Amino acid sequence: MNPLVQIYLATIAAILLGAGLLQLIPKLGNVGRKFSNWLCYAPALDIVVFYFTALPAVIAAFVAGWLGLAVAVVGQFTGMLLWTTLHELAHPAARKGPRIFPTLNKIVGRWRNHFAVWWTAWAVPGFWMIRLVQYFAYPVITWTVRFPKYRDREWINLSRHKFNGLVGYDLIWCLYCDWMTGVWSLGSEMLRNVESFWCPIRFDSTKKCDHCKGDFPDIVGGWIKSDGTMEEVQSLLKSKYQSGQKSNSWFGHPARLTIEGEEIEGED
Repeated sequence: MNPLVQIYLATIAAILLGAGLLQLIPKLGNVGRKFSNWLCYAPALDIVVFYFTALPAVIAAFVAGWLGLAVAVVGQFTGMLLWTTLHELAHPAARKGPRIFPTLNKIVGRWRNHFAVWWTAWAVPGFWMIRLVQYFAYPVITWTVRFPKYRDREWINLSRHKFNGLVGYDLIWCLYCDWMTGVWSLGSEMLRNVESFWCPIRFDSTKKCDHCKGDFPDIVGGWIKSDGTMEEVQSLLKSKYQSGQKSNSWFGHPARLTIEGEEIEGED
């Protein structure tokens, strides 16, 4: 059999087998339910997501180069299409009931909706890059300049599968959004510390400040105006960050609101 055909079929089989196991595990009694719940939280969740989104392509690229990678990606899409179809057939009542995808298909058009949602798959490598930074870059910063630590499981987890009525397309894309929203939110939280600690100066563009203040509240909660002075910046840093304090978090972080002597949020 042609090696590329083997890669394609093996990828489909891996996707279907992995999805089947995830559905089977919760049915294995109390131990199975606990293990399934453990898989819904980082770092175990990262292993699961890596298995479905990256591992087949990585192995295929190693075996057959760029062409193998492309074939594996097609296999991943095929496996996902097969799983969504089988999952919907296994839940006929939910499939025929109120759904997200059919509703959006009517609003924007079936092909537009499907094309757009599949097009978002381009973002997966980007989210993995953010996740790798969270694993390997941010912990070093927490050690060197005492940025607050975070419990990844409080951000990177899945729960939408518990919502009644989600099947097939609705379920798989809601889980995808569930994961990527947590990754993005944790990354934003980490970046707030970076910005307020090293660059607490407002942007010269009023529009940019308005656009960014939702993600970076310290823009209006402490950063020095763009026409300010370096003396003001220095004074701000001295007032917000004292030598020896446990956590050099962004100004509005809850850690700054804790009573002295209590454990700072996010600290081990």
